[in-house]
Amino acid sequence: MLHKQFDFLIIGSGLAGLYSALTAAQFGSVAILTKSKLDVSNSYYAQGGIAAVTDSNDFPQYHLEDTLIAGRGLCDYTPVDVLVNEGPERIKELIEMGMKFDKENGELSLALEGGHHRRRVLHAGGDSTGKEMIRFLIEKVQKVPNITVFEDQMVHKLLVDNCICYGAQSYNPEDNSNLKVHSKSTILTLGGASAVYQRTTNPNTTVGDGIALGYSAGAEISDMEFIQFHPSSFYSNNGYTFLISEAVRGEGAHLLNSEGKRFMSSIHPLAELAPRDIVARSIFEQMQILGDDHVTLSLRHLDGDKIKSRFPTIYKSCKESGADLLTEIPIAPAAHYTVGGIKTGINGETNIQNLYACGELAATGVMGANRLASNSLLECLVFGKRAVFHAHQNQIEYSSTSKNSAKIQVNTELEKIFLDSVNKLAKEMNTKAGIIRSEENLSSLKNTISKLNDDFPYENGEYFSNRMKNLIIVSNLITTGALARKESRGGHYREDFTAENEDFLSHSIQQINKEITFVPVEQKSQE
Repeated sequence: MLHKQFDFLIIGSGLAGLYSALTAAQFGSVAILTKSKLDVSNSYYAQGGIAAVTDSNDFPQYHLEDTLIAGRGLCDYTPVDVLVNEGPERIKELIEMGMKFDKENGELSLALEGGHHRRRVLHAGGDSTGKEMIRFLIEKVQKVPNITVFEDQMVHKLLVDNCICYGAQSYNPEDNSNLKVHSKSTILTLGGASAVYQRTTNPNTTVGDGIALGYSAGAEISDMEFIQFHPSSFYSNNGYTFLISEAVRGEGAHLLNSEGKRFMSSIHPLAELAPRDIVARSIFEQMQILGDDHVTLSLRHLDGDKIKSRFPTIYKSCKESGADLLTEIPIAPAAHYTVGGIKTGINGETNIQNLYACGELAATGVMGANRLASNSLLECLVFGKRAVFHAHQNQIEYSSTSKNSAKIQVNTELEKIFLDSVNKLAKEMNTKAGIIRSEENLSSLKNTISKLNDDFPYENGEYFSNRMKNLIIVSNLITTGALARKESRGGHYREDFTAENEDFLSHSIQQINKEITFVPVEQKSQE
């Protein structure tokens, strides 16, 4: 067991993790523990961009209103206000650090995406915003001497005593080593959980490990029933998929069913640019009605040269898959973003002292029931900085009296059982806790999760056992939340409760060894 000590421990290497690490390096020593390599994260694959007010004809109040509308009544007012007002400053700081966003005629090029009423989405490399931002920050991080990066680390335990976090333990399957890190402040930035679904736009490492870690340590978990399904994920017969950015529809692409009919214009005033939950559900319903497994995204009527230069990565990926982005491509919805997560305050703080959460795995109150497009990268910056500053100002030295070090080892005989369980669970999650849900399907899913848990031959301190435990926790959190919320709102749609219900204008809260509860949404103060 290797022992290390740092002022800050950052778990995860997406935008929230890298930005938090850079910010924290001003105040002390920093360790980054990442599950895979430094550049493997949801942030890296983010195509569309980052939403912030940078145009003189746009105002934070407009951005706030669009966010609240998309959130379907479940956004907490204060964190949204913080996001839209502090976001432009974080963008300005990034640009001053040397980050290059795309420009047009010398000005920042701004895209329009679903749910936005103004062009305010900055992008880089056309459709490679996440990749460009991650590359930029990795380069910065690698030049800072007091940041130490530990790759291939499966963090399996948060060190918590008396509701105070003092670090974490991890295992490296590449060299069979165990690591224990003590820290004054720990920031979880491990991303969401959409890869627990069979069809997803996420890398396969994004299975909610950070959420499971927090839950096991006693953190409050909020709104896990809200999973955002991206409307436009490339469809192929072999299951291979990749994201087709919402910005493609922002440039004017049309959605057509198998009869060649454009269906969104009769469903919502914003047509293809309606909020994601509406577009995804409408596509799903068209597929059900006509017995199809995909719909068509048509760009025939658009300027091909402009599309090719604006979306070079998507164009190339489509071409490699035998499709032509300049004409039309097959798409279908896929699990994309975990709206809920570890409940935090406006400084990323959790109910466990010294433990913070930022990025997709955090439930800041910004996203509500349905994330507004391209708010996610901005949330990483705004609350990442706030978390670091809060942690620095409130750090306390704490060393547990516990001497236990939970080492991990691998039993290779459990690998096939684990992979079979993962595949079965992913398929069940897709069909029973997907875009359209019901009490019957969710109850059946609960039984399946319980049986998979009962049948798995768990071993203490074993690698595959730990991964299976996390999958069971995350799947249960989603399913329990979806069963308890007897209404349809945002990314959660119940065919047995199709309307919004004012009794559920509240956040679901789940905590280990406690029944699920609901707490009211924070409204704007009338003072």
